[in-house]
Amino acid sequence: MSRHLVVGLSSHGFGHIGQTAPVIDALRRRMPGLRVSLRTGAPRHKLIERFGQGAEISIAETDVGMLQENAQTIDLAASAAAYLRFHDDWEARVDIEAHALRDLGADAVLANVPYLQLAGARRAGIPSLALCSINWMDIYANFFGSRVEADTILRQMGDAYGSACAFLQPQPSMPMPELDNRRSIGPVCQSGTPRREWIANRLGLGIDERLVMVSMGGMELRPPVEQWPKLTGVRLLVPASWCSRHQSTVDFESLDMPYIDALWSSDALICKPGYGSFVEAACAGVPVLYLDRPDWPEVPFLVSWLESAGHCAPLDQGCWLRGEFGGLLIELSRSSSPKKVEPSGIDIAAEAIAALLS
Repeated sequence: MSRHLVVGLSSHGFGHIGQTAPVIDALRRRMPGLRVSLRTGAPRHKLIERFGQGAEISIAETDVGMLQENAQTIDLAASAAAYLRFHDDWEARVDIEAHALRDLGADAVLANVPYLQLAGARRAGIPSLALCSINWMDIYANFFGSRVEADTILRQMGDAYGSACAFLQPQPSMPMPELDNRRSIGPVCQSGTPRREWIANRLGLGIDERLVMVSMGGMELRPPVEQWPKLTGVRLLVPASWCSRHQSTVDFESLDMPYIDALWSSDALICKPGYGSFVEAACAGVPVLYLDRPDWPEVPFLVSWLESAGHCAPLDQGCWLRGEFGGLLIELSRSSSPKKVEPSGIDIAAEAIAALLS
């Protein structure tokens, strides 16, 4: 009999998609007849890129995440207000989610990492798992733990996360000491296909020219690129949304290839600290130049891991804004290539979900 897994995905950046898609791929190989439905507010094109054209997508408000002004700055006032609204009618919201999961005929629920799906699954009597390197309870407590409404909101979050059969923590992960059901597993990310020769021919790259991916994990952070000097020996793959006319940049979308393949074909990555960016680069053996992400509590764990597992260096904010990082990029890409990290958590996570569905 065909089984049905409903996957709830946070839409705060693309890291939740990047963590989940390779696990679902591995799960489908174990269970070829498995039906998978995605419940999320994430962009449809990004879901199709990672999960395939056949992905069943149900647009839903799964959680709040954190509301960002840009890739580096959180809108704290708007985020706190959004959480207050989200939890104001919490019990009714959980009832609605439980009904939705029953109507979908879910046999199990996987959350990365919306706690609403977990609470709804418990109320509907459906087994669930959580998979993520963070949880929104710890993030909320970090920023809003002293607010009047925090105790109630944190209790509701904790009850939901605690109801999962297990909370799988792909490394590098935040510690999550409050969760008794946590289980640490190896890194999880999608692997790509190197297509460097094709890209070099397409773009007319010089023999010694470095190809550098610029990605902020689905969040906007456009520098004043028009004011940058020419980046000698460097070609940057940048988002088309930049509308850049700088001679050293190329719109990534013009390559018409999956992001992960372009990353695996690059000499370096410029990014903000984020699970998907750091782990995908480490598994590709690509060195990383990273901008600061002030106050985000996950950053120390990510940076510490990448410093030991890969090859990285911080990028000063002023140098980024002025475009004065070409030399640092060339130096970084010339140093010894980091040993590729194995995404060993994929099969472990897939096995845990398969057991839940059996």
